[in-house]
Amino acid sequence: MAENMESLPAHDELLDTTGLYCPEPIMMMHGKVRDMQPGQVLKVVATDPATTRDVPKFCQFLGHDLLYQQALANEYLYFIRLG
Repeated sequence: MAENMESLPAHDELLDTTGLYCPEPIMMMHGKVRDMQPGQVLKVVATDPATTRDVPKFCQFLGHDLLYQQALANEYLYFIRLG
C-alpha cells in the first residue's frame, strides 16, 4: 500500500466490499451506517471503480464527511465520518 498505515485515519468499523459491483457497495454502506453512531468513522475497501463516483455522492447526500480516499492499483479505500 502506498500510504503509511499510521497516517490513515482511525476507524470504528470496517466494510469490505471487495469483488462487489454497483449498486451493492453503496447498499451495504447504507446498512452499515444504520448500525453506527454520528461521529464514528467507517473504513470502506472496494474494488469497483464506480465507487470513486458513488461514495462521495453518498457522503454529500447523507451529510457524512469523506475524510480520506485513495485509489490503488485494483483497490479503493475510503474513510467516512458519520454526520
